[in-house]
Amino acid sequence: MIADSHCHLNYSKQELSIKEILLNASENNVTLMLNIATKYEEFNALKETSDLYKNVYFTLGIHPHESNQLTDVVIKSIFENKDNNKFVGIGETGLDYYYSHSEKRSQIKAFERQIEISQELNIPIIIHMRDAEVDTIKIIKDKLKKALFSGIIHCFTGSQKFADEAVELGFYISASGVITFNRSDELRNVFKTIPLERLLVETDSPYLSPEPLRGKVNQPSHIIHTVSKLADLHKLSFDDMARQTKKNFLNLFNKIKE
Repeated sequence: MIADSHCHLNYSKQELSIKEILLNASENNVTLMLNIATKYEEFNALKETSDLYKNVYFTLGIHPHESNQLTDVVIKSIFENKDNNKFVGIGETGLDYYYSHSEKRSQIKAFERQIEISQELNIPIIIHMRDAEVDTIKIIKDKLKKALFSGIIHCFTGSQKFADEAVELGFYISASGVITFNRSDELRNVFKTIPLERLLVETDSPYLSPEPLRGKVNQPSHIIHTVSKLADLHKLSFDDMARQTKKNFLNLFNKIKE
């Protein structure tokens, strides 16, 4: 019933095997998982995992921290997977000005090129944004003038203004375990205003385990706490929020046929 719109099943920080993680997910009614790429070295493992497990899909893309990796070889590899039914999105890409792991110019160039790939392949883009709201919106608006595209602002921790602008531009906003944290009142207030048809949930596992599991290695089964908090914010039942966010996930990632 629940779709985890953003997880990293192949990360070495995971303490369990993928088989164990997926068993736990199944026991908590997590029926779909999107396994996200951040760098080129992960591409083959992501594809192999999706080949092995029916309910795991994958993206291909380069994280802003690794923006210099977006070479012609990597772009060619992405396009070579265009007919793979399990390959459903581009990313995660975007802009991260909080850390200085890569230059702004390099991040912007890689982000713009991956939007173009998303447009060419007609699949959604997964956007990482940290301390870069103005540039992120500007780039999205500029690219929308040339061709339509949509996607997710993943692990949303931005401002009300940024959320409003992203929704107006047709993007989905994804809630992570951060909305359960004790000091996230402002963020919870933003999530109360996001239209139900634009909400998604994620774990970003193995990171950001929600309360009451904060500090533990995250996994898709933990998403139930995020769904519960989001349901409370919108005054819905747990099951209704799970259904709504899964419906939104399938509307966006329309290559997935259940």
